[in-house]
Amino acid sequence: MSRAEFAGLITPDALAARLGDENLVIIDIRTAADGAKAAFEAGHIPGAVHSDYAADGWRSKIGNAPGMLPPLDHLAALAGRLGIKPHDDVVIVPAGTAATDFAAAARVYWTLKFIGHGQQAILDGGFKAWGADPKRPVETGASKPKSAAAYPVVAQQALRSTADSTLVASRSKQASLVDARGASYFEGREKSAEAARAGHIPGAIQRDYAGAFEPGSGKLKATRELEQLFSAVPQGPVISYCNTGHSAAANWFVLSEVLGRDEVALYDGSMTDWTQDPDRPVATGKAA
Repeated sequence: MSRAEFAGLITPDALAARLGDENLVIIDIRTAADGAKAAFEAGHIPGAVHSDYAADGWRSKIGNAPGMLPPLDHLAALAGRLGIKPHDDVVIVPAGTAATDFAAAARVYWTLKFIGHGQQAILDGGFKAWGADPKRPVETGASKPKSAAAYPVVAQQALRSTADSTLVASRSKQASLVDARGASYFEGREKSAEAARAGHIPGAIQRDYAGAFEPGSGKLKATRELEQLFSAVPQGPVISYCNTGHSAAANWFVLSEVLGRDEVALYDGSMTDWTQDPDRPVATGKAA
């Protein structure tokens, strides 16, 4: 696989063919719901290192918003500790059991892209797909990252939308806002604990991120189904948001990396950040 092609999804077979490559870094991000470090040590892809999505700080709580982009020096140190160097190919391995753990992988992917890393992919189907073929090797034991220097960050600001730029987009309609949450959150019948108000950003299109996945799995639907799911999102700039920038990362990944849309940004603060300012408008009511 050429450097230019190393983005989006990678199949288990394609990854198996790359095992042992010097410039390959495999990051297993299985969370507490799937056993985290203990599950990793019980069995993982050979050469993989473990990174706890929550404990390692892939997202930071700033104010009352728990899903913000962390300080760049933290991300530089984290990437270096995991052994990621600028010309490495990085494969992110979720559990492969549910849409939410894919969203974690998508958030890690987006973060690496934001700091200027150009070559990363998510393992299609996660560790569950890897283990589906007993011929694929699995090793046990602790994570042993080959630490590198702090990553030389070159922030790609166009990938991120702030509260201010999202407000401008909402008012001017210069970008489409895509809300990744379920209908009850979008309509204002329930809200995240950290959000000050229930509802959605005015003008947003609701597309529950779970609809992009095969039922009961962490595997994305076929591209043609994803195109249909997002067909109501106009061409042009898009801002993806949710409650905390987690599930929105999955919609960002589908739109940007799978469907190849240009100018797709993630609002990492999402509704928990948006609603901290009472002057920012919030709408309720059914999705169109």
